[in-house]
Amino acid sequence: MKARELNKIGFPTGPIVAEILKACGAAQRAGMTAADVRDAVHKLHADPASMIDSPHFGRIADELINGSPNNYHFRAENEASSLYRIWGAEQIDDGAIRQMENAVRLPISVGGALMPDAHLGYGLPIGGVLATEGAVIPYAVGVDIACRMMLSVLPMPIAAGGVDPIDKNENELIRAVEKNTRFGAGAKFRGRDRRDAPVLDMDWTISPIIRKVRLKAEEQLGTSGGGNHFVDIGEIEFTEAFRGVEAGRYVAILTHSGSRGPGAMTCEYYSKMAMSQHPNIPREFRHLSWLPLDGDGAEYWAAMQLMGEFASANHHCIHKTILRDLKLKPLLQIENHHNFAWKETHGGREVVVHRKGATPAGAGALGIIPGSMASPAYVVEGKGNHASYDSAAHGAGRVMSRKQAKQTFTWSPVRSDLRKQRVKLISAGIDEVPGVYKNIDHVMAAQSDLVETRARFVPRIVKMADDGFVED
Repeated sequence: MKARELNKIGFPTGPIVAEILKACGAAQRAGMTAADVRDAVHKLHADPASMIDSPHFGRIADELINGSPNNYHFRAENEASSLYRIWGAEQIDDGAIRQMENAVRLPISVGGALMPDAHLGYGLPIGGVLATEGAVIPYAVGVDIACRMMLSVLPMPIAAGGVDPIDKNENELIRAVEKNTRFGAGAKFRGRDRRDAPVLDMDWTISPIIRKVRLKAEEQLGTSGGGNHFVDIGEIEFTEAFRGVEAGRYVAILTHSGSRGPGAMTCEYYSKMAMSQHPNIPREFRHLSWLPLDGDGAEYWAAMQLMGEFASANHHCIHKTILRDLKLKPLLQIENHHNFAWKETHGGREVVVHRKGATPAGAGALGIIPGSMASPAYVVEGKGNHASYDSAAHGAGRVMSRKQAKQTFTWSPVRSDLRKQRVKLISAGIDEVPGVYKNIDHVMAAQSDLVETRARFVPRIVKMADDGFVED
C-alpha cells in the first residue's frame, strides 16, 4: 500500500500513515497476502476494536481507540458528502464546499449542513452548520462570537400616498443613529458616555481571558464595530397582522453587530488552546481543532455564553438610546444570533450544533436575514427542518473578498445607484457595496423549505464604518 491510498481510506497525512505502512510491511513479511493486508487496513479504519488483537495492527488500533494525540480517526473523503446537505449549491464556491467536507470528516462530527449564503471562512465556512458530539470547536463558532441581528418596529406608519416619515424626519433620524453608537475597529465610549447594562454585573471571573476583556467590554458596550456591521433605518412591510402589529408599512431600525473586541479576544484565546491540544492534526484541519466539553470546552462554553449576553446587550443599548432620542417606544422587537453553538437533540442524541453564519430556524423561531445596503432583509419564521439541523442562511453571503472588492468598485457609480434606490448612505467601506453580495432573493428562494417569510425590510438610511466613504 501507499500513503495516498491510506489518505483515500480516511487516514490523515502524518505519523499514523508512516506507522500503518511499517505495519503493512511487517505483515507481508510475516506471510500475509497484499489483499489480506489491504482488508486489514480497511478494518482498522472502519472498526479499530476489531483489530485490537492483531499482532501487526493491534497497537495502532489501541491508539485510535484511546485517542493518541498523534493520530486522528477521520472519515474517508468519499464518506463526507453523505454526512451533510447543501442548499443553493449553485451559489456556493468550491472552497466552502471543501471546508465543509473536511469538517464532517472530524472524529467528533455527527453531520452538518451548508446554507445558500455560504462562502470561504476559517475552518468551518461562513454559512456552515456542524453537529459534533462531546466537543466544541472555537473557530466553528467564529471570531465575532454571538454576532446577531436586532429589529425594532417603530410606531411610525407609512401611508400610501401620504408624507414619507423617513424623508420628513431624515435629519433627526441620522442624528439619532450617529449619536448613539460608534463604528470602526476599536470604537468605544469614553467617560460619562459609557453605556451600562446588567451584563456588566454578571460573573466576569469565569476564565483568565474573560477577566482580561472586562474593561474593554465596558468601553465597547453599545458600539457597532466595522466590516459588515450596520445600523439601518428603513421601511418594513407586514402583509398580515404579526405579533401584535397590524398589517401595513412602518419605519424600523435594523442593526447587525456582535461581541466586538471581547469576543474576538475570547475566540483567539480558546482557538489557540484547542490547537495546542492537537499539535499533530493535519494542516487542513488545524482551524477545526476542538475542546472536549468534559474538559477545557466547559470553560469555553461558559465564556461563549457570556459573549452572547454581551452581544445582545450591545444591540439593546443601541436601540434603547436611539428610541429614547426619538421619544418612541417600539411596537415589536426581534433579535437572533449566529456565530454560536447550541446543545440540541437531533436524531435522538444530544449534539453541539455550531452555526457559523447561520440562523437558528427551529419550528416557530423568529430570525432576520439581511441582504445588503441596497437590498431587502427578511423577517422569517423557522420551519424546523431537521435535515438542516434547524438552520437557515444568515444573510446574502459574499461573492468576492474585501481585497477584490476594493480593486473592482469605485464610489461614484455606487453612489449614483444608491440614490436611484432611495438609499441615504451616511458612511461605509467600498468592500461593503451591494455588488459584493449574492442576490438575497435567490438565497431566500433556495431555502424555502427552511423558513417562512413574515415581513420585508428595505433600507433607506445606512450607517457603517467609514472605511472610505463619508457623506458629503
